[in-house]
Amino acid sequence: MANYSPPVGFHFKVEVEGLDSPVDDDARFTDVSGLSVEMGTEEVAEGGENRFVQKYPTRAKYPELVLKRGMLLNSSIVTWIQECIQDYQIQPKSVFVKLLNEEHEPLITWHLVNAYPTKWAASDLNAAGNAVAVETLQMHYQHFTMYKS
Repeated sequence: MANYSPPVGFHFKVEVEGLDSPVDDDARFTDVSGLSVEMGTEEVAEGGENRFVQKYPTRAKYPELVLKRGMLLNSSIVTWIQECIQDYQIQPKSVFVKLLNEEHEPLITWHLVNAYPTKWAASDLNAAGNAVAVETLQMHYQHFTMYKS
């Protein structure tokens, strides 16, 4: 039996469908979080039964996707965020998060359906520090599907 090694979590890329980027680094992020799903439940107290409460499944819940990267000055993703949040021209897009192997080929792809930005934030600026300016992008999405290569 061959030895299995889990894939590394630091080799990934993010793609936003329909955005033409003037910068190659536009979709390169240092951190991706929010790829999870949880089954919601409804609790029902049954009359005469005091030992436990019945729990019934309701619907799946997805947290918001959070992306972090060094701040870019010319970014089509930030332009899309400004159009959605500041101009209120919400244009949902498909977002793909791909976990890559050693040959830069996708091992797993998460397809986030109808994603749109809900928040943009810049890191704190500190003259006494030497940190890179980081921007955080937050997106809502309806659900995701996961494809294994």
